[in-house]
Amino acid sequence: MDSLLSLPTSHFHSPLFTSIPHASSATTSVSFSLQPPPHPPEPNLRRPQSTTPSPKPKIPSNPLKNLSSTTTTTSNTNPSAETTAISQSLVSKLRLSSKLFPPPPPLLHDTQKATQVSDPPEAPLPEPEKPDNFRQHGKIFIGNLPNWIKKHEVSEFFRQFGPIKDVILIKAHNETHRNAGFGFVIYGGPPPVAEESAVKAVEFDGVEFHGRVLTVKLDDGTRLKGKAEERARWVEGYEGGDLNNKSKWHQEREGSRKLFRKVLDSEPENWQKVVTAFERIDKPSRREFGLMVNYYARRGDMHRARETFERMRARGIEPTSHVFTNLIHAYAVGRDMEEALSCVRKMKEEGIEMTVVTYSILVGGFAKVGNSEAADYWFEEAKGRHTHLNAIIYGNIVYAHCQTCNMERAEALVREMEEEGIDAPIDIYHTMMDGYTMTGNEEKCLIVFERLKECGFTPSVITYGCLINLYSKIGKVSKALEVSKMMECAGIKHNMKTYSMLINGYLRLKDWANAFAIFEDLVKDGLKPDVVLYNNMIRAFCGMGNMDRAIHTIKEMQKERHRPTTRTFMPIIHGFAKAGEMRRALEVFDMMRRSGCIPTVHTFNALILGLTEKRQMEKAVEILDEMTLAGITPNEHTYTTIMHGYASLGDTGKAFEYFSKLRNEGLGLDVYTYEALLKACCKSGRMQSALAVTKEMAAQNIPRNTFVYNILIDGWARRGDVWEAADLMQQMKQEGVQPDIHTYTSFINACCKAGDMLRAMNTIHEMDAIGVKPNVKTYTTLIHGWARASLPEKALKCFGEMKLAGLKPDKAVYHCLMTSLLSRATVAEASIYSGVLSVCREMIESGLTVDMGTAVHWSRCLRKIERSGGELTEALQKTFPPDWNSYHTITGNSDSETDDEHESDGEDNDVYFDNVTDGDDDLDDEDLNRLW
Repeated sequence: MDSLLSLPTSHFHSPLFTSIPHASSATTSVSFSLQPPPHPPEPNLRRPQSTTPSPKPKIPSNPLKNLSSTTTTTSNTNPSAETTAISQSLVSKLRLSSKLFPPPPPLLHDTQKATQVSDPPEAPLPEPEKPDNFRQHGKIFIGNLPNWIKKHEVSEFFRQFGPIKDVILIKAHNETHRNAGFGFVIYGGPPPVAEESAVKAVEFDGVEFHGRVLTVKLDDGTRLKGKAEERARWVEGYEGGDLNNKSKWHQEREGSRKLFRKVLDSEPENWQKVVTAFERIDKPSRREFGLMVNYYARRGDMHRARETFERMRARGIEPTSHVFTNLIHAYAVGRDMEEALSCVRKMKEEGIEMTVVTYSILVGGFAKVGNSEAADYWFEEAKGRHTHLNAIIYGNIVYAHCQTCNMERAEALVREMEEEGIDAPIDIYHTMMDGYTMTGNEEKCLIVFERLKECGFTPSVITYGCLINLYSKIGKVSKALEVSKMMECAGIKHNMKTYSMLINGYLRLKDWANAFAIFEDLVKDGLKPDVVLYNNMIRAFCGMGNMDRAIHTIKEMQKERHRPTTRTFMPIIHGFAKAGEMRRALEVFDMMRRSGCIPTVHTFNALILGLTEKRQMEKAVEILDEMTLAGITPNEHTYTTIMHGYASLGDTGKAFEYFSKLRNEGLGLDVYTYEALLKACCKSGRMQSALAVTKEMAAQNIPRNTFVYNILIDGWARRGDVWEAADLMQQMKQEGVQPDIHTYTSFINACCKAGDMLRAMNTIHEMDAIGVKPNVKTYTTLIHGWARASLPEKALKCFGEMKLAGLKPDKAVYHCLMTSLLSRATVAEASIYSGVLSVCREMIESGLTVDMGTAVHWSRCLRKIERSGGELTEALQKTFPPDWNSYHTITGNSDSETDDEHESDGEDNDVYFDNVTDGDDDLDDEDLNRLW
């Protein structure tokens, strides 16, 4: 494994990461948090006591704010040196601030100076202020108001006594949209006029107002006096360190606030307890509202986050940048970036500055939805607004481009980040490795892995998981197992994700046995399978054809309290539909509904896909109608699947009909849609229509892939036009499209139908030169070509070469070869006769039984070879159907047409080769995944 992951040193001088020493990289990574940074502790300084409180100097909330330039320039140095530099600068600031204490004495009047010099033993107590001193002239109290009354209605009634300055209605505590039943009216104008207006209004005490008898009296100032005394007691207790002087309301409120923060820190997963603790706070402050919005944001509950935000604003509390950032975070987690941008617009309208954290959340949100262009826009705006960015926002923008496989831009951003003096944390290394995994670039992924270790980072389970995921996706599961053993040697245990990656690797290779072996290892390690892993196991059982075991696995999921999803049932529904067992497929469909899973367009697509593969197009259209009745709109995959079904039948009209529906509904047209049209045209022999489809593909800027070329070459092969097929082969090479085994097989079929066996053999030699090995279908095509050329000796020789290549003949090969040999056995050499016997023995040993039509044709050929029966007839009849004797007795007398040459040989084989080319078009598991 060391040789696997160790690369030449020249590889590590790549411009992907600049060679900046990262000795302290593990300690300089920045953690992502929306909470404000904690305040630094106040210095423990002694201050001289004085009888009169001296004005306190204004201490900044963050004394390290001005040290950002220092920490930025020293980010790449030794951590101890960096800590020393910060501590020295901090000490110097504290030393400077200590020199400012005690502050210079303020300029005082002579009387105050005298008072300071001669400190009396006891100061005389101030006279208690009367309530009248707190009374506001022109202000009246109104009681017994209706709860639903509004300000303008009160103002209209009391305006008859004088000009009104303001109307104050006290809101109810629990229902802020209703008043508490009392309020105040303040009259305007000069003090004498306002007071006279108030006195006139008091004379109407006891008047009826909207069914209520009002209480109207002059404001005596008692309420304001009580509030002033309560506030004075609270301030005095706070300054003296005695918090017991707080009012009962303040004490209860402070206790509920502390309980809320305690629950938020200790039990964040218990959302009911967190919400209950928040609701117990009487009049939460901006801090509590901000914490609650942040809590909902971390859970991705954007609706409740918005509700809490609006409740805060309804109480008259204006949001800060921190609260807005939390709300934007909630929308970003919920992937609703339109609402996130509306919050940004509101921030700008209210003049609230966007911080680096706000920009980082926006960039990360657009990265998750795959919109790298929008992420770039906000990243550039952040660079224009803020001189110093952090590693978090760089990590988000790098992630955005890695998700879109734009690795060149991601490499440039990493280089830019390190040139700015920002060390890349380990998360960015993981992001780059994941990006190279998606692009299948093994070499650069290993470069990043080695660079990670050089910078002092210790590879974690995520690091090794990136490598396991890489090798599982590119089909090198053996190397993924080597990485797994290397991880275990480093003392790192597998988690659920690493096991799932290994299982997915084997599922891609359709190696069901090893997939189940990994699953057993997972259970032995004490890990409990989750929904994703159960879905993979169900997919494995369906791939094996064990549908009952797959259904049993769903029941095991439910016993373990895992709720199945629509993805759980899709492979089972598709498996039954593909096998033609529509009754059981619909039973599983109903089982899915009973399990609480709402059918989606993908579920209906699985049913339609299985029916089209069995060419039951009428039932597929019925499912489409049922889908429409259920209120589910078909997507482009639905119509494309139905088009492929009609294309397999050669029904060009229906294929074009659904193509028109797809285009009229504004759905996307891709290469799979045009493949279905081409397949329909070529099946029906309408090659001019196929050329028109290719021209439209070029107009839509949709390139032709190998599958498209295979369909076109097969279409010309059906017509025996080897020149057009050869021209397409030349176009493939010019456009850089690599031919595969299906391409060569179709071209050989064209050569055989044209009788150009020399070109067919040259194509075989070309395949050998480029390393493409013929398969059973290729040899079957050659045998069919030699049979059409009336050269059974060549066909028999080709059959021997196929067996020497390690390929096992199938029923179609034996059918084609035996038909060719029997047709020439009467005029050929004795070697052909012995070849027929040897092929016949192989068929008997393999247990092959031909159909009744083939048996009738072969029996007619046998009558020409052995008029009265013989060894060949006796041997070959062992491959006939069991009911051959009864059928032979009935039709024994009607053999007048046996003297005619059987002309259906070519037709039967043509039908077979139609199926051969269609077999390449069958949809497998990857096509099933494409439905999503």
